[in-house]
Amino acid sequence: MLDPSIRIATVAVIATWFVSPVAAQTPGDCSTLEDLKFEDTNLLSSTVVPAADDLPEYCRVLGYVRPAINFEIRLPTQSWNGKFYMAGCGAQCGKLMPDRPGFTNAMNHGLSRNYAASTMDGGHWGSEIWDRRWTEINDPIARFDYEQRAVTETARVSKEVIAAYYGRSPEKSYFAGCSNGGRQANMEAWKYPEDFDGIISGCPSLYLWRANTAWAWNVKVNTGPDGKNILAFSKLPIIAKAVYDACAGEDGLIEDPGQCGFKPASLECKGADGPDCLTAAEVQTLDQWYAGPSNSSGEQIYPGVPLGSEPYWSFWLSGEDEETWRGDKEAIQHTLRFYGFAEDPGPDYDVINFDFDKDPQILTQAYVNREASGTDLSAFKGRGGKLLVYHGMADATVSEGTRQWYESLTKDMGGEADTMSFARLFLVPGMDHCGVLSDPGVHHSGFDPLPALEKWVEEGVPPESIIMTKSTEDGKTEWTRPVCVYPKVATYKGSGDLKDADNWTCGGA
Repeated sequence: MLDPSIRIATVAVIATWFVSPVAAQTPGDCSTLEDLKFEDTNLLSSTVVPAADDLPEYCRVLGYVRPAINFEIRLPTQSWNGKFYMAGCGAQCGKLMPDRPGFTNAMNHGLSRNYAASTMDGGHWGSEIWDRRWTEINDPIARFDYEQRAVTETARVSKEVIAAYYGRSPEKSYFAGCSNGGRQANMEAWKYPEDFDGIISGCPSLYLWRANTAWAWNVKVNTGPDGKNILAFSKLPIIAKAVYDACAGEDGLIEDPGQCGFKPASLECKGADGPDCLTAAEVQTLDQWYAGPSNSSGEQIYPGVPLGSEPYWSFWLSGEDEETWRGDKEAIQHTLRFYGFAEDPGPDYDVINFDFDKDPQILTQAYVNREASGTDLSAFKGRGGKLLVYHGMADATVSEGTRQWYESLTKDMGGEADTMSFARLFLVPGMDHCGVLSDPGVHHSGFDPLPALEKWVEEGVPPESIIMTKSTEDGKTEWTRPVCVYPKVATYKGSGDLKDADNWTCGGA
């Protein structure tokens, strides 16, 4: 608990700022915020930053929750909307990225709308979000901060700073994150249901031990006896074209990969290998990628790479040329060496030795605090919380796990009606993992679930659809289309401009 003398001193500072209900609407002195004392927290600086571009003038507060959860809080100096918006962090976190553009894991998405906003670094340092070196030191505190504590502690301190600055607590609090940020979102709804009124969970990494098993599978089935890749990088364009020719709808997107009947064997060479066909070994690798990992008894462990994700493989599953085409072996190998098994096997472990009968069960022991796949969200539901989950259907990383989780949630929370009263899923056709890439799908800046969530939380109006917008490089709208609440799907009405969302409707699956 906070020392009584510190609490009294804090109240005294606030009292000098706010002496009447009218004055309470005017922010205090930004420069004095750094002198406030909060439990287990060091405030390092507080300074006013001028308005620029689409951001208002704001008070910037830097600090950390001990031992190492660094955070940044941005408080509009004028026209605060009375609410709090917090952004998650992707991949390994490790960096404060307060000026990250667009929507995904971007705190300025809230600040530009006059929210008080914050973000954090997950409780450890990295040169960039893919930096896994922090896992090489078996630090249980750093690991738990990354797994759970960083978000809830930053939320606590952010609300305390907001109350100190404005003289009142936020009326509503929102969290939005994608990928690992989506995992953080689900963790908040499950383990820390009092923190936020509305939560956006994008492409969440929920079944981590299964997902890492899938990464190991993708590497292993694409590795030949000579240790080299089986599937040629140069063949990716013909695979993508064949899949979309077979399965895309009128709008050029694949609505549901599970309904796509493409078979890799249709591309198998009739004679010698060539640039426009696949060898028998390449066909087998593709079959295994699409099927997903299984054990020696044929039991599926996790869904496979979805049909329709092929245009994004060169980023997520491979590399940008033949030299870097690796099936992301380096990433999964490092994870399994230092942060996958209950006991780290160390730097000599080779993912090629992954045992799909034994190792998945061993992985579960290491994911007790990390896995956010819980489906008992009764506490979050009971306090009136709303959870909006979205997932790109062309996501080559965490794939169908989100739909499986939502179906389990529906079963465990009393059926479809009870579940949809507080949690809704939106499956986005053609969308890459978190909308990082944008062809043929939309970029993350073209998909904004926040207004829909606000209306649900603040007005009680649940979202039935969310519009996605495809834009050209110069910012012109190329097309719009609704994304329907699961299990409904968007259907073209049959007349009018196919590229206009008004000519689509949401119908049964």
